[in-house]
Amino acid sequence: MAAWRPYPSNVASKLLHTEEASGQSLDVQEIPDEVARILAVLPSASIVVDLDGVVLRASARSLALGIVNRNAIAITDIAKLVSKVALDGEAREQEMRARRPPLGRELLELRVRVADLGTGAILVLIDDLAEERRVDAVRRDFVANISHELKTPVGALSVLAEAVQSASDDPVQVRHFAERMQLEATRLGHLVQDVIDLSRLQGDDPLSHAQVVNVDELIDRAFDDVGMLAAQRDIDLVVGHDSETFVYADLGQLQTALRNLLVNAIAYSSDGTSVAVHSRLVDSMVEIMVKDQGIGIPSNDLDRIFERFYRVDPARSRVTGGTGLGLAIVKHVCQNHGGECTVWSEVGVGSTFTLRIPMYRSESADDDAQSGASIGMSLTIGEGRS
Repeated sequence: MAAWRPYPSNVASKLLHTEEASGQSLDVQEIPDEVARILAVLPSASIVVDLDGVVLRASARSLALGIVNRNAIAITDIAKLVSKVALDGEAREQEMRARRPPLGRELLELRVRVADLGTGAILVLIDDLAEERRVDAVRRDFVANISHELKTPVGALSVLAEAVQSASDDPVQVRHFAERMQLEATRLGHLVQDVIDLSRLQGDDPLSHAQVVNVDELIDRAFDDVGMLAAQRDIDLVVGHDSETFVYADLGQLQTALRNLLVNAIAYSSDGTSVAVHSRLVDSMVEIMVKDQGIGIPSNDLDRIFERFYRVDPARSRVTGGTGLGLAIVKHVCQNHGGECTVWSEVGVGSTFTLRIPMYRSESADDDAQSGASIGMSLTIGEGRS
């Protein structure tokens, strides 16, 4: 490995300012090719400093985190760690919390590794632990939630079985408890199926078994799935579209997502109202809008309704039989297809969920036809909770 010849501090500073203004990573000296190739592929934020702590090179990630300010490390604890390595040459690793420069309003959780390269330069690698810990927290919450959700119907079935046994001489009571057992067993089955579906979605590539899907036919299938449920509530299902649209997708996944949204729209709407579904083309995306006249969602709950097991009204969810996973499934279906899912709602007015999926383009179509085949999906529903 070639030896490094750091620029003088004043030259480094000038070059740093130039690079910083361009919004790119800082690179103020000719670094060895081996080091450059390694740093280019590392996911960690990286900084190279000289033995005086002057920054010689900083990656875009380290600049985005605010760790580098001009030609100096802006976080004191990291600078102190670098100084210790510069004194004795011993590599160090430390986890720390620090206020994010320059305003200091956000708390960073970092893992910092510092090593002397032996060439008159010191390498600093920094990992942001916030996302890692957020994923761990979600995993722990999921295990806790699924345990609780499974205990409820299983416990109810156990109690009902005892009730049936004690009322074995009373046919009316036996029939009543048997019906309750059937309801709890159905709820348990739905929960288990939703957990299986969500697990599959998280590890599935929809393009491995995708096909060209006619959005109008997709809506018709979803209406068939929920038609009886809507009829029981005297809810009209209305459909409209601007033009025939297509997506290249996993039909089963999209059908599940649309069905979940329609079930929610019906469950959280009043009897005798209507649920309208409308599809249209918007900027190479198809939008399928499912609009209800439901009870709506409070604004403080809108950011959380796609979380697993989150319910705006737990008591009502028990009545409707929701598992709390339906919207999480919708979100993952959308993400699997490179789209997004958003929601608008107003209490007492209704709710709108927007599921957007990239368009399907026919390779044989000309440019005009291709733009006309654009697809995206927008789904509007009653209170978004499953």
